[in-house]
Amino acid sequence: TPVIVNLVSAVKTLKAKYGKDFVLTMAPETFFVQLGYQYYGTGKWGGQDPRAGAYLPVIHALRDDLTLLHVQDYNSGSIMGLDNQYHSMGGADFHIAMTDMLLTGFPVAGDTANVFPPLRPEQVAIGMPATTNAGNGHVSSTEVNKALNCLTKKTDCGSYQTHGTWPDLRGLMTWSINWDRFGGYQFQNNFDTYFRR
Repeated sequence: TPVIVNLVSAVKTLKAKYGKDFVLTMAPETFFVQLGYQYYGTGKWGGQDPRAGAYLPVIHALRDDLTLLHVQDYNSGSIMGLDNQYHSMGGADFHIAMTDMLLTGFPVAGDTANVFPPLRPEQVAIGMPATTNAGNGHVSSTEVNKALNCLTKKTDCGSYQTHGTWPDLRGLMTWSINWDRFGGYQFQNNFDTYFRR
């Protein structure tokens, strides 16, 4: 669409102006990214929400310039993973399945002729709320550690089996540091320790 073409052009213009110091991050919801595995745009016959998977062409067009994508693994409905099962917020499996999709790639709306290629692990972080007050989908530090272990070491995996192991996964993004402060810095304290191992 013209909106996507103009957005990509504007970002590339900014990147050209600022060069290597330009940091490009995105934090879309799962509806705009991973839902594109099952539904994309209005669909073959129309009638679907046209926003389904809407970030995919933007992410793809800017993948060489993208510093970090941290999809919001919260405030989400159930999303079909690459195992063709629905995954819901509330545990490690959701983070594992959603991140695996970004690092493995997937056919858009099931069309094997239109594949969203995998991103590099250093371009991907998991987005999550810092506390239960910060948003739906908060999970305990124990569950997040399981997700990180599964994705980076292939240990502590639950029912979802990843398509690889990514020790260079970029990390985590939280909404928000203010909520973490309100929650006694549990997010910061746990994950600062995790990533300093």
